[in-house]
Amino acid sequence: MRPILRHPPKRGAALSVVLVHAAAGNPQRGWLTAGGITIPVALGRSGLKANKREGDGGTPRGSFHPKRLWWRADRLPRPPTFLPVRPITAQDTWCEDPADRHYNQPVRRPPGGPGDRLRRDDHLYDLIIEIDHNAGPRVAGRGSAVFLHLARDNFGPTAGCVAMRRGALLRLLARIGPRTRIVIG
Repeated sequence: MRPILRHPPKRGAALSVVLVHAAAGNPQRGWLTAGGITIPVALGRSGLKANKREGDGGTPRGSFHPKRLWWRADRLPRPPTFLPVRPITAQDTWCEDPADRHYNQPVRRPPGGPGDRLRRDDHLYDLIIEIDHNAGPRVAGRGSAVFLHLARDNFGPTAGCVAMRRGALLRLLARIGPRTRIVIG
């Protein structure tokens, strides 16, 4: 296993809470509020879901914690964050098969293998904040690969993640740590 790099920001403390809620009139869009700033976000194509299921397109409601930052070192410099950081390689995928014993976990597979590729041609996964949705215990079919990541240019809906502009995600990364609560709902 590759080492996780740890280089937290030099000053300040990590935020205690980040709030995400749907926008009025558009369940596929929302707002993230943290540390006195509010930024627009894209949500899942099915909006927020209290009972998240694999493939339903919903962003899960609940309280979560960030686990680590996955980062494309070949595309941008390592951003400052209180989170553990792991560079993304061509073999990194996320298991989305509820029948697999590695369901909702990162796995290394050769190019062309099954799973959600973390190293994408587009820029959506250049920065990924892994959260602990359906992580302890993992329940087959309750949803996988729910991240905070970069938004599409048109702010189109996600498959169940929370997505934002690059500058906003970089500002958020500099302020969150493993104890930060991410409250979606």
